[in-house]
Amino acid sequence: MTDTSETSEADVAAALLSGQREAVATLFDRHADRIHAHCFRLTGHRSDAEDATATTFLEVWRHHERVQVHDGSALPWLYGVATNVCRNLTRSRRRHLRAVARVPEVGMAPDHADAVSERLDTEARMRQVLDAVAQLPRRERDVLALVAWSGLSYEQAAAALDVPIGTVRSRLSRARARLASTDHSGARP
Repeated sequence: MTDTSETSEADVAAALLSGQREAVATLFDRHADRIHAHCFRLTGHRSDAEDATATTFLEVWRHHERVQVHDGSALPWLYGVATNVCRNLTRSRRRHLRAVARVPEVGMAPDHADAVSERLDTEARMRQVLDAVAQLPRRERDVLALVAWSGLSYEQAAAALDVPIGTVRSRLSRARARLASTDHSGARP
């Protein structure tokens, strides 16, 4: 097929049936504008119409053995191919939108930097406290751990340590006084 302007649609269809690629180019040159307008009317979006037009002529080549001529024109067959392409495109878009709608909406992702910073600050404060507590005699550390940190009553701490209640009170009092006299760095004045 060399001169496409004088070639009849029947001849173009016959060339297409025989697998001549130039026949698709001829059909494209003759009918792409009308197929694009048809696709635009079916999809309502210019970009979808462009995609559908390109896909239509790709399908024409893929199924060239099915070409049909009606009243001397392949245009009705092209409209049928384009209609199916647009239908498939629209169906695919609907499936995609339904799938996206099923995905749970994700809010703002939490900023983990704040949590990490807070955890590091907490660990640093705990190290300061533990350094200060490490300066206490073991007996005072034990009472402090049971009463102040574990929440035991004086009586329960006394039972746990097997000492009188008064001993628990005096050890706790001394531990508090020593800690109060220690600055935040853990060093004594």
